[in-house]
Amino acid sequence: MATMDAPAPGARPLLNRRLAEFGTTIFAEMSALAVRTGSINLGQGFPDTDGPDEIREAAVKALRDGRGNQYPPGSGVPELRTAVADHQERFHGLRLDPDTEVLVTTGATEAIAAALLALVEPGDEVIALEPYYDSYAACVAMAGGRRVPVTLRPRDGAYHLDLDELRDAITDRTRLILLNTPHNPTGTVLTRAELAAIAALAVEHDLLVVSDEVYEHLVFDGEHIPIATFPGMRERTVTIGSAGKSFSFTGWKVGWVTAAPELVSAVRSAKQYLTYVSAGPFQYAVAAALRLPTAYFDTLREEHRTKRDLLSAGLADAGFGVYRPAGTYFVTTDIRPLGETDGHAFCRALPERAGVVAIPNAVFYDHREQGAPFVRFAFCKRDEVLREAVTRLQGLRGAR
Repeated sequence: MATMDAPAPGARPLLNRRLAEFGTTIFAEMSALAVRTGSINLGQGFPDTDGPDEIREAAVKALRDGRGNQYPPGSGVPELRTAVADHQERFHGLRLDPDTEVLVTTGATEAIAAALLALVEPGDEVIALEPYYDSYAACVAMAGGRRVPVTLRPRDGAYHLDLDELRDAITDRTRLILLNTPHNPTGTVLTRAELAAIAALAVEHDLLVVSDEVYEHLVFDGEHIPIATFPGMRERTVTIGSAGKSFSFTGWKVGWVTAAPELVSAVRSAKQYLTYVSAGPFQYAVAAALRLPTAYFDTLREEHRTKRDLLSAGLADAGFGVYRPAGTYFVTTDIRPLGETDGHAFCRALPERAGVVAIPNAVFYDHREQGAPFVRFAFCKRDEVLREAVTRLQGLRGAR
């Protein structure tokens, strides 16, 4: 009796079409290159020192006391939810109910994923400021949405939002604006006037806003203003925060969502089927971290301002065009003054040429040509590491 041959494995693509354009992240690729070549890694944004000792010890104490070693509550431990609510009131004047308006997540990345999976229907359009953090595109795709980039454009040493372009991007299919300020990778901090205009558009067109504000305590020029504080925005904004950027414990992966109860409930519906819960003992430590005195946050900002200035000046001296960031811990550079135009090729060759790793900004664009000559460096490293990186990069100018 004849039998039918089974289809060969791989005859049909294994990865679903929504994720077909996404492979290994550029961060994994470049970090592996840094290890392989022994280069200084100024690509991926993680500090090379831990945060405050008292916060680390708070995590150790929670472990030893058995707090959080089993499943914590699905919304997060009450101590952390209360601390998040108090933090939002202390720094931004936002009064939140910790029981209904705060949700703890596995870092900001899960918060973004859960928000988009919960709030976006297949075919909905999601506007994102381009260049954008790479997980935004993947999360929009997983939700079945269509991303619509609005490009921040470099001018006069900084990146700027064209509000007319944003207004023109809104259609009757637009569901949500995915906002990021302070902005990764450009370092742009949206002004009060820009945020007011975005808020007015959201209200006019009945749009939701997911606002990624993980760099809220790393603003060097201007001020951080949550868009949820603007008229009509409290009930339509999901705000995302994270402990990793503010306390230098990125490996703990503790983030949170704050929003009106119905929005938190929606996001929780998706989040519970992603990780369910995580980081139990670390949640207690982050609760303690959020209650640190204001002087801690001031010192964090000033230390990173010094690092920004150190690396920006060194990059300029090495021949790069430098867009000095108003916030975050990244600086974007233009490689065309070095006689280069392809950021990908430049970054792949840089470890061998100079012993330094950076990230090509083109990976953060739909319009890849817009980001082709730009490269991002992270300055959340020890000062001596930044000085050594600058010394190594000096050779690029002479190599032209």
